[in-house]
Amino acid sequence: MNEPFDMALFLSGVLTGSAATQQRHLRQAQIMQAAIQQRWQRGNPWRWQIKHVQWFLGHYLKHHSSATRNYYRLTALLIWKRLSIGRAAFNSVAVKHPSNR
Repeated sequence: MNEPFDMALFLSGVLTGSAATQQRHLRQAQIMQAAIQQRWQRGNPWRWQIKHVQWFLGHYLKHHSSATRNYYRLTALLIWKRLSIGRAAFNSVAVKHPSNR
């Protein structure tokens, strides 16, 4: 029996800033988790690959403003930090919005 992944516990070690900022990151991480779970059946961030986050930032958020996409990118960086993958690996994935070509 699989229990739902606790994103709050997962991010608790890397969340900093004001309470509002922490809540925003947690809410956005849960939205990312739900979207990736629905698309690839991978609700656990330990099982995510760069392509999953790239899909979320590039495709799932394609109709959102650039400011919103940037906030989600910051949340994704926190997840990457928690996974100890590092910023260089994340930054090597260029996510371009179709209107930015």
